[in-house]
Amino acid sequence: MNLNYAIFRSEPIYTLPDLAAIGSHNKREKKAYNSNPDIILSKTKDNIELKPLAEKYVKGFYNITEEYRREHDERMKSERSDRKKTFNQMLNKSKNVVADELILTATHEFFNGMKKSEIKKWAETCMDFVYEDLGYTKEQVLHATLHMDEKTPHIHCVVVPLVKKLDKRTNTERYTISKKQYIRDKIQLSELQDKYHARLVSKGFELERGIKGSTSENIKIKEFKKITRKLEKDLNVKHDRLDNAIEEFNTNMKDSKNVLFDKDYVKVKKGTFESMNNVIKETNSLMKVQEKVEQVFKEVDSQVKSYNTLRRENDYLNVEVKSLKEKNKSLEKENNFMKNFIYELLEKLKKVFRKILFRGDYETQDMVCDHVKDIYDEKQYDNQDVYEISRGTEKQDELFEYAHIPSYYKEKVRYDDYENERDDDFEIG
Repeated sequence: MNLNYAIFRSEPIYTLPDLAAIGSHNKREKKAYNSNPDIILSKTKDNIELKPLAEKYVKGFYNITEEYRREHDERMKSERSDRKKTFNQMLNKSKNVVADELILTATHEFFNGMKKSEIKKWAETCMDFVYEDLGYTKEQVLHATLHMDEKTPHIHCVVVPLVKKLDKRTNTERYTISKKQYIRDKIQLSELQDKYHARLVSKGFELERGIKGSTSENIKIKEFKKITRKLEKDLNVKHDRLDNAIEEFNTNMKDSKNVLFDKDYVKVKKGTFESMNNVIKETNSLMKVQEKVEQVFKEVDSQVKSYNTLRRENDYLNVEVKSLKEKNKSLEKENNFMKNFIYELLEKLKKVFRKILFRGDYETQDMVCDHVKDIYDEKQYDNQDVYEISRGTEKQDELFEYAHIPSYYKEKVRYDDYENERDDDFEIG
């Protein structure tokens, strides 16, 4: 016997394009499903709309948030032009969600042998949880559908947590979309998972709550001890009840002096027969608890193995990180060397460029002028470098203007000061 768990997850949706994509999946609008092995298209007709939506997800979203959009557009009329945003821009760039997708299901074995009507009853109980425990209104539910065309039946319930909150800056109530109004943090999510499990159990669905806070990587010792104490208590109770049933059966058998046998039947007293059935019942009950114990320990063993695998992977990654740090140091050293080399090269090029601007013909001077501009644009030269290269040359005014060198620098330049520079050789090395 496998333990069957109630499963409830919450997946935030941050942008309208993401919402549209989720809508295409939930409403089975993608052509790609023709080749998707996880979805059996012949069973799609069995999917059940729990909260129907005739239009596309984004159109439905606009209908829900109509007042919010109107309020936003009105506020933008008095906003500074550089701060104005459309409703969509505001939503897509905000850190808040635009919607939240609730996934409600159970382990696969739970649904084995269940009729569609029973699964629908389970789904309706799940929606009661959304409305009564989570606190969403039907107007806030964009769409809810029960998928029956995949391996495990499950519900996609997309909600828009639109609320009005007090804006302390303006002391007025404004619309906003806030998931935290319904699920504040992991602590509240755990409490809601408790309520989800309790609601299903109260409706007769035999499901386990699962191990709180458990993931595929680890299991909380505190929770494990809690479960084992409960199972140990159940085992002791079942053992005692079985012992009592056997003792009662033995007593009845002693009192049954005349047991009649024939070819096909054994005739016993009604009390003896009932006590025998009671022994069988208590034996089966004890076996179920023992199977649960075995399943829990299998799960723990699986998670321990998973933890050990992750630990080994972590050790390997630590080695990789150490190696990458060493490589990074080497690259940083090499990068610094290259920076220094380029700096020295550019410094020498300054002398070459200046020499050509004094001695070259018009064509080569134009070519050098373009090179200086390109290097300046790449931020390898600043305006001081351009000043040093071009002062007193034919290209001085053009390059001064390009590099935004103040005009008073021109007054500092004297042609006579560089007369000798025209004739002398330049030292490059």
